[in-house]
Amino acid sequence: MQNIKKDDPVWGFVADEAARQSGHLELIASENHTSNEVLAALGTCLTDKYAEGYPGRRYYGGCAHVDEVENLARARAKELFGAAHANVQPHSGTQANVACFMALLEPGDRVLGMSLDHGGHLSHGHPKNFSGLFYDFHAYGLDKQTERLDLDAVRDAALKLRPKLLLAGASAYSRTIDFEAFASIAREVDALLMVDMAHIAGLVAGGAHPSPVPHADVVTMTTHKTLRGPRGGLILSRGDWFKRVNSAVFPGGQGGPFMHAIAGKAIALREALEPGFRTYAAEVVKNAAALAATLTEHGLRIVSGGTDNHLMLVDVSSVGSTGADAETALGGVGITCNKNLIPYDEQPPMKASGVRLGTAAVTTRGLGVSEMETLGRAIAEVLRAPKDATVLARVGATVAELTSAFPIPGRG
Repeated sequence: MQNIKKDDPVWGFVADEAARQSGHLELIASENHTSNEVLAALGTCLTDKYAEGYPGRRYYGGCAHVDEVENLARARAKELFGAAHANVQPHSGTQANVACFMALLEPGDRVLGMSLDHGGHLSHGHPKNFSGLFYDFHAYGLDKQTERLDLDAVRDAALKLRPKLLLAGASAYSRTIDFEAFASIAREVDALLMVDMAHIAGLVAGGAHPSPVPHADVVTMTTHKTLRGPRGGLILSRGDWFKRVNSAVFPGGQGGPFMHAIAGKAIALREALEPGFRTYAAEVVKNAAALAATLTEHGLRIVSGGTDNHLMLVDVSSVGSTGADAETALGGVGITCNKNLIPYDEQPPMKASGVRLGTAAVTTRGLGVSEMETLGRAIAEVLRAPKDATVLARVGATVAELTSAFPIPGRG
């Protein structure tokens, strides 16, 4: 890079974050490490270009080259997910959801989605979020005994409420979602089906989770998380919905697209089309299962008894902790995670009774089942003795060994 004012403290903060990422193991389920090629795209001159509108129909001149970038990203998204239409402009998963609600609903329309307290997302009806403010949201939850989706209960709720839109997808649910069953329920009550697959997009792309694309009217996702691209959103749609989705993205919900981010998305989508990505997705799931099993063996309760995907919720109240305290203790030894409510939690959200762990980022670094077992034992040690200096020093050394042996690819 040229003309960098090296004494600007911004660059010191960037270096500090790079060192933190290098020296810590990222177990936050919504985080990953992008390739250097994706990072390079984000730092290009495409960030200078305004391109309101869509390829061939822009409101600015000089868009011939960025049109090619966006068309390439759209084509790759359609190929990767087997979709009829793709919109790669949303700046985030939430903005992708904004657009789909605007395209499919009128203000005040009824929506049935997953309870936030049971693993849903902020944009799925939180009362202070746009979704809860502008639409009539109702929630289905998890069975109290199994802590899994009860599709009979979802159907009963749908029959009672007759929503215009049935919403599937979660931010903290560790089991396979049966999208075909959701589609059947939606048809029975004459509802549209929307799927938010932000967390599992990379697993779907890599064949490690069933795809919602054949079943849903629209599908939203983020391009980071398991898809391992730049931070951003993406929408897949079928039929004539793409016209309404496009209008809802621009001019409905946002202005000029971030063309540098769309270039990064195009690169990440190409990487996900390569054979090695299927291996990666399978390893993410295998690592999550190994981590969950090890934690269970050492006395920690995993919500629903395990995981089918990249994440798990760990009930830390079983070892006398709160999620907030567990997050702090693990962060102190270089293991980054986040506190999280568990189903039927009695703690407030900022304390919570659980932590959410995910294996996408550590799998990118090359950690495998053996390392997951080591990490699981280390996590259990810390959570059982969060103030024991000997334990903390030993686990900190273990984490340092792992980060040294498995550097972030291209940034070691």
